[in-house]
Amino acid sequence: MIHLICGVDEAGRGPLAGPVYAAAVILDPRRPIHGLADSKKLSERKREVLAVEIRDRALAHGIAWASVAEIDSVNILQATLLAMRRAVEALGVLPTEVLIDGNRCPQLSMPVRAIIGGDASEPVISAASILAKTARDAEMRRIHLAFPQYGLDRHKGYDTAIHRAALNLHGPAPFHRRSFAPVRALLREAE
Repeated sequence: MIHLICGVDEAGRGPLAGPVYAAAVILDPRRPIHGLADSKKLSERKREVLAVEIRDRALAHGIAWASVAEIDSVNILQATLLAMRRAVEALGVLPTEVLIDGNRCPQLSMPVRAIIGGDASEPVISAASILAKTARDAEMRRIHLAFPQYGLDRHKGYDTAIHRAALNLHGPAPFHRRSFAPVRALLREAE
């Protein structure tokens, strides 16, 4: 029996806007990918190049998300675990074991293990980190086209001074997480 290890990571737990993404990857040991690292340690350009390589060389990969409505309904932790489960289910290949970056695991039908700092120590989780980050960034750039006044192409929905200023000027948009304190406070002020 072949032992297929799947790595899983998320992108977008902290932002005030947009969905939370997760990716699951099973690497092919016969087709190594050089330069894998925690997506936060790589330049945007390097992430994009590696994402193409991962999609091309991995045995399987799945990318999924939980919507802003789901985040606001069940909370960001549960939405993240939901996105992770969806990413594993999207693989099309059943892994033998799943390694999750962090300290919480989604409920899965196969053995699953959480590894704190796994995106830096486990190449298979690094690969998932890169796919999740590049997919979420692409979604935030897509939303930016409809709502350019928020500057999502630059801060990707994170709580930056530019984003706060846009929120104060234009108010929350449909893609903002209403359950997050800064957005919730603005909505209360508008009542």
